Amino acid sequence: MNRFDFSTSRNNMVRLLKKMGIKDELVLKAMGKVKRHLFVPKSGRFWFGSDPYGDYPLPIGFGQTVSQPFIVAYMLEKLKLTAGEKVLEIGAGSGYLAAVLDEMGVEVYTVEIIEELAVTAGKRLGESVHIRTGDGYNGWPEQAPFDAVVVSCAPDSIPDALTKQLTVNGRMILPVGTTHQRLVRVVKTNGKIELHNDLAVRFVPMFHWIES
Repeated sequence: MNRFDFSTSRNNMVRLLKKMGIKDELVLKAMGKVKRHLFVPKSGRFWFGSDPYGDYPLPIGFGQTVSQPFIVAYMLEKLKLTAGEKVLEIGAGSGYLAAVLDEMGVEVYTVEIIEELAVTAGKRLGESVHIRTGDGYNGWPEQAPFDAVVVSCAPDSIPDALTKQLTVNGRMILPVGTTHQRLVRVVKTNGKIELHNDLAVRFVPMFHWIES
């Protein structure tokens, strides 16, 4: 028997997100449907006795985490997505954020550098989400351009390849930095890049593939 009523926990999570200022109904509805606990290994679902729908990150193995619900909701709300748009995610991890995007009705492409995570996430997500193992710094050039890009790990600086893969009026949100990180919103207007600093955050670092 489950220790938690996951449906109730999910509803409580959505209520908390609203109290924390999330207003985008498309985001809230999607997060109210996606079963976050299924995107966390059983060993991590009740990490230190926690609720898998609590507002904190949870471990998924390989030194990675699934981000806290507020940060997921906040980043997606800032992108101002609409159904039918083409979105690239960097850092698939467990597949949770990609699942929320899919539930929002966008066309999802996601890249994960750790092959084991990519394989597991792909099984969870099914055929509606496009996923591959790769170096996120390179994006997914074969499928560009994208209306929006969301990055779930922190590079030292904004990767040029990702800005180049945005549509002429595309937007991106990503954490940038090492010791001190901050969300940065990138807006591409008629080919001109504008940067907007946002919340201070803490994400796992973004890695390059090491060539042998």
